[in-house]
Amino acid sequence: MILLVNIKPSNKRMKIRYTALTKLLLITLLVSITALNTNAQSKKDIAVIAYCAGNSTKADSLPAEKLTHIIFSFCHLKGNKLSVKNAKDSTTIEQLVALKGRNPHLKILLSLGGWGGCETCSDVFSTKEGRAEFAESVKELSEYFHTDGIDLDWEYPTIEGFPGHAYKPEDKANFTELVTKLRKTLGKKKEISFAAGGFDKYLREAVDWKQVMKQVDRVNIMTYDFVNGYSTITGHHTGLYSTPQQNESVDNAVQYLLKLGIPANKLAIGAAFYSRIWENVPDTNNGLYQPGRFKNSINFKNYDALLSEKNGFNHYWDDIAKAPYLYNAEQKLFVTYDDKRSIKLKTQYVINKHLNGIMFWELSEDTLTDGLLDVIDSVKHSSAK
Repeated sequence: MILLVNIKPSNKRMKIRYTALTKLLLITLLVSITALNTNAQSKKDIAVIAYCAGNSTKADSLPAEKLTHIIFSFCHLKGNKLSVKNAKDSTTIEQLVALKGRNPHLKILLSLGGWGGCETCSDVFSTKEGRAEFAESVKELSEYFHTDGIDLDWEYPTIEGFPGHAYKPEDKANFTELVTKLRKTLGKKKEISFAAGGFDKYLREAVDWKQVMKQVDRVNIMTYDFVNGYSTITGHHTGLYSTPQQNESVDNAVQYLLKLGIPANKLAIGAAFYSRIWENVPDTNNGLYQPGRFKNSINFKNYDALLSEKNGFNHYWDDIAKAPYLYNAEQKLFVTYDDKRSIKLKTQYVINKHLNGIMFWELSEDTLTDGLLDVIDSVKHSSAK
């Protein structure tokens, strides 16, 4: 603490020195307070963003107090307009918005698309008329449901995504035009975000980062599924750091965007509340970086019952990737996932790098108590102290 004592100087020279010293002490005090406030804010105010595809009957029990954003997943295109699929989805959105009664700062966004959910996006957003009609429909739905913005989950513009869905080089410029039109239509008070692939091809080819990021509040980088249902070699599907065998990681994506000049406070990284499992994986290197065939996924809330040691799964930790994995030698099964340790490190990474926040897929896959969201919440608040 700095104490300013009221001492009267005895001559002119001392007055000058006294005044200079006082100014210096005040400046030091102000700088210290500003630094403390900025540091506390960067830690405490990180966004915690949940994608939610849950049932409306469970919406009122969601942990609203631990979240800054809930993104309803998914809405789709009907013609050129954003459309809610059915009455059940409408009820879910209404119940999500009602959670603001428990957390007035909570933002509820509608998401377009998802994997397999954007079949006509390339065509609709290729015309000025299509983009304008879509933007207007987003505004109308936002006003109707009292939601706070739009999240674009087009997988993917410019590059191949869901098999059979159209994509073309012009998507890159059209995506920029789309977010520009959305911003003009929605104004500055509504949030605009988009889900981006965290893999190298998306980062380098899919969107015009510098232009798009001028219009949006954040990008939700899907830093998971680095190995996925099409992969024939195992690896970390959501590793924090790159390894000699696997370049794609959370840090790889973040560093790429930071080097482009994208502001750190517009980047949200992704965590996975689910595992990916490969079968027919040989007992070499405990199954890591080995050939295999994708089998299925299991939600975090079912890990203890299905992926336990008593079921033959041995736990391993890659200290380079900062990622866990499991191997069942008898069944030749390999599992890649996020656990409490990796989630803690990811959350701390967000804080240390002054990023916007951490998002995850998907809220209903967590346990009701002592889950992965609880880890995020604990790190967020302990770091703010």
